[in-house]
Amino acid sequence: MGSIPKKTMRAQQYDQRDNKLHLNEIPVPEPREHELLVKIKCASLCHSDVMLFEPNEQNLILGQNPVTIGHEACGTVITTGSSEAAKKFKVGDGVGFLCAVDCCFDCHNCRNVHNAWCVTGKAKMQGFSVDGYFQEYAVVDARAAMVLPEGLDVKAAAPLFCAGVTAYHGVEDCELEAGQWVAVIGCGGLGHLGIQYAKAMGLKVIGLDIAEQALEQAKKCGADHVFNSIKDKDWKQKIMAITGGGVDAAINFTASKRSYDDCPSIIKPGQGLLMVVGIPREPLQLNALDIALGRYRVKGSNNGTCYNMRPAIEFSAKHNIHPHMTKFKLEEVPKMIELMNSHQAQGRMGVVFD
Repeated sequence: MGSIPKKTMRAQQYDQRDNKLHLNEIPVPEPREHELLVKIKCASLCHSDVMLFEPNEQNLILGQNPVTIGHEACGTVITTGSSEAAKKFKVGDGVGFLCAVDCCFDCHNCRNVHNAWCVTGKAKMQGFSVDGYFQEYAVVDARAAMVLPEGLDVKAAAPLFCAGVTAYHGVEDCELEAGQWVAVIGCGGLGHLGIQYAKAMGLKVIGLDIAEQALEQAKKCGADHVFNSIKDKDWKQKIMAITGGGVDAAINFTASKRSYDDCPSIIKPGQGLLMVVGIPREPLQLNALDIALGRYRVKGSNNGTCYNMRPAIEFSAKHNIHPHMTKFKLEEVPKMIELMNSHQAQGRMGVVFD
């Protein structure tokens, strides 16, 4: 079972009352029967975390206040609950996990859609409606956790347990064949992983971004061509020429509505796909005539459940796919958010704990 090491811990908590982060001292949680208490070794920042501070129209659900932010992490098991699922883990295991809690994990929606739509109506997401992972210890549902495969470092693999699973399925769910063209829009935290997955699947990749450092990273990750869609006024025509009529899929990892508006112009008519991954503040606007006449198809990709987590993580280990992560201290999370908002971050940013 193990034992809880101390009574309180530090946590970066968002407070709705002043729309700011506060480094608070809070109690170390105790695991329920189906949970694991995990010593967080690495927690990384996702754009969804930053949406807490922004006005948005995307139904971002908040719960307790203040709440510890962060929904990407890895750690080691400190103690376990008494359920069969929890007892599959042992103290000291290096684990990764997804953030859904208080759902059944067994209904059709949990198995085939997303835990957010669990038929119980009780699902919560850690980092939003209950405490997340920018804290020293966290409880996680054992049913949404897995032991890290050999080759993945518990202090570096945290981004795989949201960004990795999301990026992997963003590419995999396009159902392309080796040799086809894919555009990765947004080459940062999600996109740099998406490029690695796409190349490992044998696809030809065009990277699009407005930040030069992101495009340099895209090249390092294997992109065949990259374009700055602000500086290069002819980027659309160049993509059409390179691909012979358009990409087979455009995967948008950004929170930019404008980038979504630009996507149809580079997709191959009649068979191309727009894969929706990134969530802009405003709802998307699609031309109904384009869809009705089959100019392109639109699809979304599940950003991670315990049922599609393992294939993504095992693929990452097998193909040596690692997130590029800049390390920070817990008290520097506000700085991480500033860097993300100013588009100065490269890859992922994470807090590494002792």
